Amino acid sequence: MRRGAGGALIAAALAVLILGTLAAVAWQARGFSALSPWDLRAIWFTIWQAIVSASLSALLAVPVARALARRRFPGRALLVTLLGAPFILPVIVAIMGLISVFGRNGLLNEAIRALGLPELSIYGWQGVILAHVFFNLPLSVRLILQGWQSIPAERFRLAESLDFGPRDIARHLERPMLRAVLPGAWLAVFLICLTSFTVALALGGGPKATTVELAIYQAFRFDFDLGRAATLGMVQIAICVLAMLLSRWIAIPSEFGSGLDLGRQISGPPGWRRMLDNAAIILAALFLLWPMLAVTLRGLPQIPQLPAEVWSAALRSIIMALISACLAVTLSLTLALSIAANRSRLIEIAGMLPLVASPLVLGTGLFILLRGSVSPQAMALPVTVAINAIMALPFGLRALIPAARDLRQNYGRLADSLDMHGTARLRLLILPQLARPLGFAAGLSAALAMGDLGVIALFPTDIPTLPLKLYQLMNSYRIADASACAVLLMALSFGLFWLFDRGGRLA
Repeated sequence: MRRGAGGALIAAALAVLILGTLAAVAWQARGFSALSPWDLRAIWFTIWQAIVSASLSALLAVPVARALARRRFPGRALLVTLLGAPFILPVIVAIMGLISVFGRNGLLNEAIRALGLPELSIYGWQGVILAHVFFNLPLSVRLILQGWQSIPAERFRLAESLDFGPRDIARHLERPMLRAVLPGAWLAVFLICLTSFTVALALGGGPKATTVELAIYQAFRFDFDLGRAATLGMVQIAICVLAMLLSRWIAIPSEFGSGLDLGRQISGPPGWRRMLDNAAIILAALFLLWPMLAVTLRGLPQIPQLPAEVWSAALRSIIMALISACLAVTLSLTLALSIAANRSRLIEIAGMLPLVASPLVLGTGLFILLRGSVSPQAMALPVTVAINAIMALPFGLRALIPAARDLRQNYGRLADSLDMHGTARLRLLILPQLARPLGFAAGLSAALAMGDLGVIALFPTDIPTLPLKLYQLMNSYRIADASACAVLLMALSFGLFWLFDRGGRLA
């Protein structure tokens, strides 16, 4: 078989699956006439909350990223690492943590009641935005922090020799960088908030706080109106594509050029500015870590009392996460090696196609294609596993493509001259050299699949996954069991990520 043919076949099959699924959704759609005034309100709320959430996340991330870029303190590296944790944290667990702090019986409302002030409600639009900022503030900080660290240290030394003050540095160095970095960070958060489902399901859901994803779920699950669900899915895809096209016109290159010592530490200004930096770091750490600590302290003692069905759901979720991770890594590796060998842009585009649609849209399309031949209950677990694997593909490819290209450049000719092909090449060259990115991709895929509460919620099933079981416990107001279940789900998600990532580093 021609080199790279396996990757081309997988890319073709992936394109047929995703585009065919989206075509089924488009075929089923009945146009805007199928949308009710409530659906139009859901579309408006989706766009509005995504704009507000992305703007707040980006604006709040700027002082935190600036403080981390110019301050050094014990535990800084650990804090920066923890900023990536919410990305693999199951959404339903984070919501449980936010409820523990900001809910009606949460710590914040207890303090407010003690002061005789009116209570705060986490349910509705304010809860949706709060949860989105909680999830996406760390992502925004990491992206903006990379922009700060990309400014060559020579520019700061030159500014110091020219006797630049903080305002001059902000004007000539920091603001041009932010004009280049902020649009990309804002767009990433905006797209995430557009396709958010679990947050709206748990904290929104009312007439004034329903997103398009939640409206698709309601149309599919409760009304079984496939035409309306498909129309909403096409609207969501159109909004995402339009946002990505508009983003190309926003970013302004900073044009700093390169330097010789990017890693050299530049100390920040002293005095009250140091105090503001410290306050930004402390407040961000409290906002991100307090909910997780609250749900852990509440749920950890209750884990031994969890009912048997929770442990069954946990085992089921682990098996499904492992299968999804195995499938995602196999597909990602095959595509990455094919891209490195053939430099095919089409194969890479096919691997990124899952970014076009949300899991709920793909799940709706697969149901439309398979209904009549498979029962909905029989579809629940296999479709969930498959879509979780597909949705993890872009992240796996981002980790594997650069490493696969380096492997091809450094060892490709030597392996060809030794006539090393097939399983021998895989066992002796590819797996040892790509162990680290493979471990990271597998861990990320397993963690994301472990905490998913998207596709499984579409289908009627009496064999729930652990995230679905947690949601059921929350709905039945079994808070003690729900807290313990949240701690278990969080531990399993981070544990799977750590095991795969650590295994790749040790290989």
